[in-house]
Amino acid sequence: MPPRAASTRRYWLFKSEPSAFSIDHLEAAAGQTAPWDGVRNYQARNFLRDDVQVGDRVLFYYSREEPLGIFGTMTVVRAGYPDFTQFDPTSKYYDPGSKTDAPRWIMVDVKLLKRFPEPVTREQLAADSATSGMLVMKRGMRLSIQPVTPEEWSAVHRLAGVKP
Repeated sequence: MPPRAASTRRYWLFKSEPSAFSIDHLEAAAGQTAPWDGVRNYQARNFLRDDVQVGDRVLFYYSREEPLGIFGTMTVVRAGYPDFTQFDPTSKYYDPGSKTDAPRWIMVDVKLLKRFPEPVTREQLAADSATSGMLVMKRGMRLSIQPVTPEEWSAVHRLAGVKP
């Protein structure tokens, strides 16, 4: 599937715990490209399966470990396909109920676009009128894959001091 045109591109925020997968891991990966695996929430899975496409842009957000915030950007280079970790009994993401002929979980491949000079912290997001309403800022919003508006995408780059 060819990349989406810029006019139809969608924007996302993907959360990761940096001890599991960080921007350093992505930067060190071959071609600075890696699968975004291990998503085990049905709504997030549906986004990966139905909505996230090649050419979409992604904010890389660190969750659960300080500092919470956005550390850079990625682009989707391969649209949703079966997450191979669901079939691996040695993986912490193994799902014995998922079958190869009817996989339950989906992943995408992402490529590093830009590492921010400094992270855009949760505090900065909360203090800015253009980003304070982002889904990631809502209490109880734990979804690991979230849509982002083009205005929020631009505002995050402004806060990072880099061009989108």
